[in-house]
Amino acid sequence: MRGAGGTSGGAGQFIVGLVMMCGGFYLLLNAIAVSSSFGLGTRLFGGGGWGGGAGGFALTTGMVLIPFMFGVGLIFYNARSIAGWVLALGSLVALIFGVLASVSFGFRAMSAFDLIVILVLAVGGLGLFLRSLKASPATG
Repeated sequence: MRGAGGTSGGAGQFIVGLVMMCGGFYLLLNAIAVSSSFGLGTRLFGGGGWGGGAGGFALTTGMVLIPFMFGVGLIFYNARSIAGWVLALGSLVALIFGVLASVSFGFRAMSAFDLIVILVLAVGGLGLFLRSLKASPATG
């Protein structure tokens, strides 16, 4: 009889490892807090000067919508306008990049015991899962 993954490994180890791994990674991802500081007045891109100071420039997320509006207008006027498509798609790419760049991740407050349980479940389950896919030694 074949075990998990078509090998002679244990199907029980496969199931227990899979459940542990899924539970551990679920708890780990559930403990991560995601926040964003995105808004129409938020600085999206900047440069120039020393550290973007007084001599620098700042491009806010609201400013990215200005070329987008011109691009959409050009597309409605002439759908084959390359400049319109470049403006509209470039603005959308810059806007998506700005949203992704403003996302920050952090752990929610938890005890050391909670973190240890989560890591043991995730990494221990991964180890059992991978061991079940390996052929076990023949027992005589």
